[in-house]
Amino acid sequence: MWLQVKLAWRNVLRNTRRTIIAAIAIGVGLASMIFVDALTIGMEHNMIHSATASYMGHAQVHNKQFTDTREAASTINGLDTLLQQLRNDSLVKYASPRILGQGMISSPANMSAVQMIGVDPTVERYVSHIDDALVEGGYFADTAGRAVIIGSKLAERLEVELGDRVVMTMAEATSGNLSQQMLRVRGIYHFNSTELDQGMAFVRIDRARQLLALPDQAHEIALVFNKEGLGRKTKHPFYDRYSYDGNLVEGWSEILPQLEAALQMSQFSTYIVGLVLFAVVSLGIINTLFMSLHERMFEFGVMRAVGTQPIGMARLILLEAAALALISVLLGVILGWLVTSIVAQHGIDYSGIEFAGATFREPLYPVLQTDQFIRFPVMVFLFTLIVAVYPAWSAAKLNPADAMRKSM
Repeated sequence: MWLQVKLAWRNVLRNTRRTIIAAIAIGVGLASMIFVDALTIGMEHNMIHSATASYMGHAQVHNKQFTDTREAASTINGLDTLLQQLRNDSLVKYASPRILGQGMISSPANMSAVQMIGVDPTVERYVSHIDDALVEGGYFADTAGRAVIIGSKLAERLEVELGDRVVMTMAEATSGNLSQQMLRVRGIYHFNSTELDQGMAFVRIDRARQLLALPDQAHEIALVFNKEGLGRKTKHPFYDRYSYDGNLVEGWSEILPQLEAALQMSQFSTYIVGLVLFAVVSLGIINTLFMSLHERMFEFGVMRAVGTQPIGMARLILLEAAALALISVLLGVILGWLVTSIVAQHGIDYSGIEFAGATFREPLYPVLQTDQFIRFPVMVFLFTLIVAVYPAWSAAKLNPADAMRKSM
């Protein structure tokens, strides 16, 4: 067996040019798999972070009726008790109550439909990135409580600047009577998302409760977990624990099913790319081994003539394939790590692009993981051996006389 191993290495290195070309082809395929997987993981992290950190949070609590109808009167049941339980839960890092309402915001120049969001600034700044997205003004710096923070596109539509007055008009939740408040623009944010920059206005939660006539109520509690992955684990006992008394807790994967579907599709596409790459590489492996087989037909004929068994011939070809795979894997791992590391340093700028309900706000950085340098090389090695079975089978069937005659 050891003699065949040495012979296999000698045969692989006999034609250096062919071995290098084959190794590069297989190595590039492996490097591509590592890079695509790292890029997919980086895209997942970017999309999830963009969707959850901008405004949504990792999970949200609503009244079940509000989830279905969006009626302003459907507020969270037992708000104070539930909020206290959530804040005492070891899984929850932050819990921010919100008041939501659809209405109109107007300025002397124009008016626009808007979703008013009443927040507690002291907690909300840790749940959403409104304060980080501010391009003008401050984060609820108005101590009088009449501050409103609007998006850059909404400011353009209303033709207002910092310090200008606007009027918010809402229908009270229970009576339906119109309620108005004069507010002053104290901040302008830019999320690079049309939905956020044009359709939302943030006020203090007390002011929003006055507009909707909902004292001490909330429509939503935005949650940030200590472990970000919990927002995707919809079967976790946490969700059942707090989904009671007519309330419903949902993770971001349920709130944005299109994003979850897009992430699953990206994983599936990675396997499709890998399958195509392996199919192309397999042709190179078969071609390399058969060329080596035909070049050494006389040598194989002599080996069979002196008593080498068919299983020994097949084993020799498989060992040659294994040697080629080891060289290719080493080359692919080095190339994959090098390319991915270079791209990870600079990133790929997709800022502003909206996809599946999420907007890329930061450059996309591939994420290298130890698993990529174990799983994919093992797959390539095993795949090379599987592809080599056909040439090995052909070598095992060689007739000594025919092999030596063909080589003359």
